[in-house]
Amino acid sequence: MVAVLLATLGTLAALDTDRGGRGADGRRTGAGPGTSAPADPRGTSPAPTTTSPSPSTSKSHSKSEDGSTKPSSPQDGPTTGAQSTQKGKPVGGLPLTWSADSHVWAEGCGHDYVINRPPAQVAPPPPAQDARTWAGAQGAVHGRETIVRVTVQGRTSTAVVLEALRVRVVGRTAPLKGNAYAMNQGCGGALTPRFFAVDLDKDRPIARPMAGSDAGTPIPAMRLPYRVSAEDPEVLLVTARTAGCACDWYLELDWSSQGRTGTIRIDDDGRPFRTTAIKGLPRYMYDTEAREWGPYA
Repeated sequence: MVAVLLATLGTLAALDTDRGGRGADGRRTGAGPGTSAPADPRGTSPAPTTTSPSPSTSKSHSKSEDGSTKPSSPQDGPTTGAQSTQKGKPVGGLPLTWSADSHVWAEGCGHDYVINRPPAQVAPPPPAQDARTWAGAQGAVHGRETIVRVTVQGRTSTAVVLEALRVRVVGRTAPLKGNAYAMNQGCGGALTPRFFAVDLDKDRPIARPMAGSDAGTPIPAMRLPYRVSAEDPEVLLVTARTAGCACDWYLELDWSSQGRTGTIRIDDDGRPFRTTAIKGLPRYMYDTEAREWGPYA
């Protein structure tokens, strides 16, 4: 009897010990370290820790490359290019300004235009300052020669060097048909400015510097290179002549300043200058008394 009682008590003690080994959630304490602990605190929490830095790193690198967050970064291609462009360009673009007038008359009054109209349909000659408007209205082309006055000036006191002046002939045809109308009436003057002479009939015409004179006093020819600035502008006078063609042409002026170089194209408002020969054409001059065009005398 006593032996049976002792066996029963031992069984109950073993059952109590087994119940004490379970946690409050009903899982075995011994099973926790092997399965539960890694599954909850270590199986899920570290995952965001290892993946969340990746998007952050990727975004930062991408922004650095496209300049959205680090515009001053040396690796930022577009920003560096923009800064380089701005450094290379002064305010207003070119370091110089220029203008060109191709309706300049020799000594202020001597010039010929070729117009494919009879004298009765051609307006009286204009004052020299209105030549461009008049020529446009008459459909006139420079006859025998074109005189271009180019005014060049620096934008600041920094010197700009005019390195070279070139002539580009882009078209040659037979001289135009029509009549030659002279703007001069025996005018003349004591001043002959220095200029660049161009022979358009040459295969490769060049701008050749020529001396001038002032009442018998020589004016030295202008030689390039030549410096200009805001305080020291310069006027280049180019006289281009032809005796055998209708020529389309323009000028190129090379410049340099503070390590920069460039070339400007000088033309007739985006179009080449045009000069045609007048040899063999009827030539007229204006009779101010009769107020009509008559044969040139």
